[in-house]
This record gives sequence, C-alpha cells and structure tokens, in this order.
Amino acid sequence: MPPAPRRRNTAPPREELLAAAMATIAERGLDGLTMAGLGREVGMSSGHLLYYFRTKDELLLQTLEWSEGRLGAQRRTLLLSGRTAVRERLDAYIDLYLPDGHRDPHWTLWLEVWNRSQNADDDARARQAAIEGAWHRDLVALLAEGASRGEFRTVDAERFATRLRALLDGFSVHVAVGIPGTSRCQVLAQVREFIDDSLTAPQRPALP
Repeated sequence: MPPAPRRRNTAPPREELLAAAMATIAERGLDGLTMAGLGREVGMSSGHLLYYFRTKDELLLQTLEWSEGRLGAQRRTLLLSGRTAVRERLDAYIDLYLPDGHRDPHWTLWLEVWNRSQNADDDARARQAAIEGAWHRDLVALLAEGASRGEFRTVDAERFATRLRALLDGFSVHVAVGIPGTSRCQVLAQVREFIDDSLTAPQRPALP
C-alpha cells in the first residue's frame, strides 16, 4: 500500500525547515530569506513559521546552530584521527573554519547573527558563546596534543587558541565579504605561515 500523503497542515520536521533556510541563504542571500518565502518553500504559512521560531532572529540563530552541528560532526571526525599528525589535523581544522569564499552562506549567517546580537537577549548570546566555545575547546586540545607529542612548541594553549581564533575570525570576515587581497587561498597561506612561525619553528636556545 502506498504511504498516505502528508496532510497540508502537517508541519515538516524542524531540520527540513532549517535546511531550507540555509539553502535560501546560499541561493539568494539573507535578503532573500523571509518568513513568507520560506513558508512557500516548505508548504507552511508565515504565521505557522512564527509559531515555530517567534522571530526572524530566532530562525537565524537556530539555522546557525543546525549548520554548526553539521560542521561540529566533521570537526570531531578529523580530531579523532589519532594516527594523523597533529599539524595535519590543525590544518584541517583551519580549512573547516575558514569560509569557502565570497558570500559563503555559513559565514554570511554568522555575520548577520553577530550583527543582531547587539540587541539580543542573554539566552541568544549564551547560545552563540556555546558554539564558539566548542571550536575553542577543540583547538586547545589540538595545541596541547601537538606540544605533548613534540610537534609544536610549548605555548599556553588557552591564550594561543584565543589569539589564533581571533586571527581566523578577522580573515574569515574579509574572505566572506570579498575584501580584495584576501581570497581563501591567500588567507590559508597567511595562516599556515603564522603557524609555522609560531608553533613549528625551532625554539632558539636561551641566552647565557
């Protein structure tokens, strides 16, 4: 017996809504993402979407959390590759962190959420911090493992991770908005040179 068709008023799974929102950002940018337009994509009224998300800010934040969940799964996979050199995993982490290029939809969404966070409530800020905290903890773990294996110079992993992520965030903004001279390839080269100079360059012997 063929499956019964879904009733018109039955809401699609939340993941389908968030995937549709992300696809709209990728195809038409943030200006193309409206409650009415998203409703047409998934066969729901804008009023029904507002019941799910309350505001567009909440829709954007939940879409970011969904997208970050997928990136997090990729990040955990590469970090658990214990047979791979730590430097290779750090390069893979950086590759995953940076935008794919101008108007990367994930980073376009991040920039908008950051912009709206100026007027966000404490809960929204805490959820953003949780996303960033996961990236930070994984980077700290990589730096500590690299030092313990002798692949990296000994550094304060917490402080170095904070500074490296600030560097990555700054470069990522430039790549996502299309600042000339900061293509993805150029940025990757810059970051890898920084890693070479800061972590893998031989330590100079202490002066007598």
